[in-house]
Amino acid sequence: MENTVRVRFAPSPTGYLHVGGARSALFNFLFARHHGGTFILRIEDTDRSRFVEGALDEIYESLTWLGLQWDEGPEKGGDYGPYTQSKRNHLYQKYANQLLENGHAYRCFCSSERLASVREQQEKSGNLTGYDRHCRNLSNEQIQQNLSENIPFIIRFKIPQGRIVKFKDLIRGEIEYNSDVLDDLVLIKSDGFPTYHMANVIDDHLMKISHVLRGDEWIASTPRHVLIYEAFGWQLPQFAHLPVILSPTGGKLSKRKGAASVMDYKKGGYLPEALFNFLALLGWAPGDDREKISVDELVKAFSLEQVSPKASVFDEKKLEWMNGLYMAERSSESLSPAVLELLKERGVVGKDIRADDKYLLRAIDLLKGRSKRIIDLADNSVYFFIDPSSYEKKAEKKHYKTDTLDHLRALVEKLQDIDPFSTDQLECAVRDLAQSREISTGKLIHPTRLAVSGVSFGPGLYELLSSLGKETVIRRIEKACEYLENK
Repeated sequence: MENTVRVRFAPSPTGYLHVGGARSALFNFLFARHHGGTFILRIEDTDRSRFVEGALDEIYESLTWLGLQWDEGPEKGGDYGPYTQSKRNHLYQKYANQLLENGHAYRCFCSSERLASVREQQEKSGNLTGYDRHCRNLSNEQIQQNLSENIPFIIRFKIPQGRIVKFKDLIRGEIEYNSDVLDDLVLIKSDGFPTYHMANVIDDHLMKISHVLRGDEWIASTPRHVLIYEAFGWQLPQFAHLPVILSPTGGKLSKRKGAASVMDYKKGGYLPEALFNFLALLGWAPGDDREKISVDELVKAFSLEQVSPKASVFDEKKLEWMNGLYMAERSSESLSPAVLELLKERGVVGKDIRADDKYLLRAIDLLKGRSKRIIDLADNSVYFFIDPSSYEKKAEKKHYKTDTLDHLRALVEKLQDIDPFSTDQLECAVRDLAQSREISTGKLIHPTRLAVSGVSFGPGLYELLSSLGKETVIRRIEKACEYLENK
């Protein structure tokens, strides 16, 4: 297997790349990398009616941001291109004609009105809906007559009757279907473009795809694909249908049911390595208790044997937790550009501040281990640049007591004399003041934090005060004293 693995991810540009599609791409990527194989990107854009402008660019950007670099495909090239199906239509026509010639396909001249009428009658009688094969056995004379009259037609595959179609799924074992429940599927539509089924089989064969890893919604289509492979006399790839992803509220996670796009998670402040790690564990486990796993470790450990056929739940709380772990170990320099962009958008800092600003980096360094997302990091760092205009209500009620004003005024006097304004000096000053006043240090620490930041949480107080600087700290505490005096 080591030298023959070729897998593909084949999205349609009908919208953004949602996380379910990204998980499929990621499993293909990991499988290829684990076996030293080739990861191919193919764009399946034959459904022109559903094409969305800009969707292709977002698919490329999403995959690149996640770190899923493809080896062959658009913008990369390769020996089996073009990798966009709309540029391969001549191939589909060629192979459709081959199926017509060898009796495995036929032209269907039924109008859309007739097909709708047949479907309506089937539904009324409670029968299985599907094409009634009206055109399957037309004589050559009838076919030629219809062609001479330019009657529009589609090309359908002739499903063999009375067959048990079997295929092995690498995750679910052997699966079989009775061919009598399969209708004669469309291969080439009236606009001349192939259906997914036709193009998929042709391209997988011509691109030498060894393993087809895709969502389990395609299980029901696989027997049709098996029969098309048989009709051409081609060897089947190996199939593995990945488990469904459920939303936290139940039901399949999908574009229609609110599944967020990969770019939504980027905009929401998630790191690509965290989303990569999280998606890898949706339906697969390394066989131990590890949850935070690097890309290299994931590649080394990945195998289809450990992919479960059972559905997995997309738990955003767990993703947030995991993102927080990755945030904590990231360098402040790597986080700074994204944080700065958010702060500038909100008017918190001026346009002249740079991502390598030492004060900004210090703020990030103090807050990154306490933030779940980059957006949280930006939100939490606002008070490093702007004096608080209000105080957290619950904390104010808890920490601003009748004697707080007196304690804060005494602290200001103490702070005036501190030089250097270091964490050690600040801690000594607070402890000395608390001891001299016979109060707990908490009676100084909590009101002081609230005064300088407006909130009750954040980095260690002494690191915070030292970073803000003497002038800012004294100004903010005096402002809090004025607020308490007039309360």
